[in-house]
Amino acid sequence: MTKIRYYTEEGLQKLKDELEHLMKVERPSISQQIAEARDKGDLSENAEYDAAKNAQGMLELKIAKLQEVISNVRVIDESKLDTSKVLILSKVKIKNLANNAEMTYTLVPEKEADLKAGKLSVSSPIAKGLLGKTVGEKTVIEVPAGNITFEILEITRE
Repeated sequence: MTKIRYYTEEGLQKLKDELEHLMKVERPSISQQIAEARDKGDLSENAEYDAAKNAQGMLELKIAKLQEVISNVRVIDESKLDTSKVLILSKVKIKNLANNAEMTYTLVPEKEADLKAGKLSVSSPIAKGLLGKTVGEKTVIEVPAGNITFEILEITRE
């Protein structure tokens, strides 16, 4: 059974670029390694040949999995998303009411999360606590350090 995954246009393009790199750079490189190892003689005792064949098998598996993911991707149409509440692809400015710290996160699909870039996975505890909320609403979110109360200051789309 195939699993449908949601990505942004940017995330889908990264997947396609990775697949192209594997097929056009990595695959020929491993083929070259196999050919060089084969030229060294007896294949039954050739560790280089075995290692190259194993690497080829792993690469082909990775390519097949990536092709399957790409074939089941659904691109999220941001223009159809409601901007009055927090949803996937919302850029949310929140305030920690315990220390008055303000943070801004964009909620993205799990595979596109990057905390340094302010991209928070929708499956993270904070994002789950924010989903469906509106501006001005307060929410208590359970995180590993305990419960934190956040207030939603702003919801935008990029």
